[in-house]
Order: sequence, then C-alpha cells, then structure tokens
Amino acid sequence: MSAKFTLAGSEPPGRAVPFAKGHSLGNDFVILDDPAARLRLSGHDVAAICDRHVGIGSDGLLHLTACSTRTSAQAPASGVSWFMDVRNADGSWDTMCGNGLRVLTRYLVDTGLCRPGEHTIATRAGLRRVQADATNSRPQAAVRTWMPPPLILPPYDLTVTAAGSRRPAVHVDVGTPHAVTFLDALDPGLNLRPPPSVAPAAAFAEGITISLVAALDDRTLEVRVHERGVGETPACGTAACAAVAAHRHRRRSTATATYTVRFPGGALEVTVLPGGTMQLSGPAVIVAYGTLLLPQAR
Repeated sequence: MSAKFTLAGSEPPGRAVPFAKGHSLGNDFVILDDPAARLRLSGHDVAAICDRHVGIGSDGLLHLTACSTRTSAQAPASGVSWFMDVRNADGSWDTMCGNGLRVLTRYLVDTGLCRPGEHTIATRAGLRRVQADATNSRPQAAVRTWMPPPLILPPYDLTVTAAGSRRPAVHVDVGTPHAVTFLDALDPGLNLRPPPSVAPAAAFAEGITISLVAALDDRTLEVRVHERGVGETPACGTAACAAVAAHRHRRRSTATATYTVRFPGGALEVTVLPGGTMQLSGPAVIVAYGTLLLPQAR
C-alpha cells in the first residue's frame, strides 16, 4: 500500500516532506508541519502513513498549520498562531485528541516554534490552552492541556458490549464522544482487538471511543480504551478525562480533586478545577525526525 498525495499550488508532487513522530505513554502520532497548509491528504494517504507495516506507523496523524490559513469559519481569535487537525489511523477525521495535543505542544517547544510556557492552540473542537517547559530544563516534566468541562449527554440508556458482556454506559463529550462503562476489575487477558459494540448504534454514526473502567479507589482509575478510528491504544488523553467525568457523575461528586488514570502504557493525571475545567497532565516526547517521501501521483 503506497500513499498518493496532492499538493496545492504549482509545485510538482513527489517532493520530500519533513515529519516528526512522538508519543504519550505509547499513544503515538506522526506530525506533519505544514504552516502554509499546502499538503492535501486523502483518507487513504493517512491510513498508509499510519500503517505499522508499510508506513511510518502511528495511532494518528497531526497536521499542523498556521491559523492564518484557516477559513473564516475556523479562524480563531487573534493572537493564536497554530491549528491542529487530527486524523485517525484509519484516515478518518477527528475533532480533538488530548494526548495528540500535548505531543504537538512538545514538538512546538522543542523545535522553537513556541517558547516554553503557556500557549493556545486551535482545534476543530475549539481553542485549547497548553503548557510545556523546555525539554532540557526538566526532561521528565509533564505537558499539560486544559479541557472544557465535559458534558454528560443522552442517550441515557446507552450500553456497551465487550467480551460477551453487556453493561450500561455513560455518554461523555470531551470534544469527541466517549462511552464509559464500569467494571469491578479489568481482566488483564481482556481482548479489545475486536471493537466493542454500542447500543443504540444509530446515535453514533461516526463512531465513538469506548472505555472500560475500574475504580481502584475514589481517586485512582484503571482504563482500557478502544479508540474510534484506531482500535485499542496504550493510552488516551480524552478517555482519561471522560473516565473521570463518568466516575464523578456516578458518585455525584462536585469537589475539586486530582485523579490518577492508569492505562496499559502508564498513568495520566486529571485535575478537576473550579467550574469543571479539567487539567490533563502527563509525559509527551518526540522520538524521531525524518523525511516522508511523497510518491508521484499516478
């Protein structure tokens, strides 16, 4: 499988495009730095790049463009420089990605496109505040983003079927839709390669990310996640926020608090601030820079 790309403008196809690859707890992304928004990628192109056998391999692709290139409907407030578009591994579009946003922030700071500290990045889900220190100042420092208060939405009779068991679930919107269901414990042998099913399926024509959650204590959650358009991932930032929101909804908790959310890839931290805003924190690292060869259009 080879990707075919079309570049806007008069330059011929077939040129080399720089890319970076980064991850948070194993949830990995290819970053294409395209400030002038000249690169056009079909779903097939994205799937080919993300393929772990014939492409670079990743859970998703982050397309970084300058906000000045966006349409008037997508243009953010003045003073915001960068726009992040998210594509899933199957080539589909997404609106937000918590880990992807933090990995992109790490890239912006590491490459000098943004100074260390706080910034605002535009996404299809709206503006997101982010923060990262210089890599060489504290190599293990967390990268943070602030997420708007999650929404608990209908259908309220939502169910998830996984490993032959059907359970009630909570529909949580954190800029992208999630179905969260709770178990007494997570079986280490649970196979999430086949996607769990959701009912009523008609409510989510574009798919939904599904999280299986076990509360180890009031402030510690264990999560396995099957991400829409990707499959099971080692970690997921928006799933961490959705799991905390569903957990607090079940317990009718309104107090500010900090939660540890454990995934197979490691732990993220979610702090619920006054008003319900969530601060998502965890490691994010860039592991490679390279050149992607864009083949000639056929």
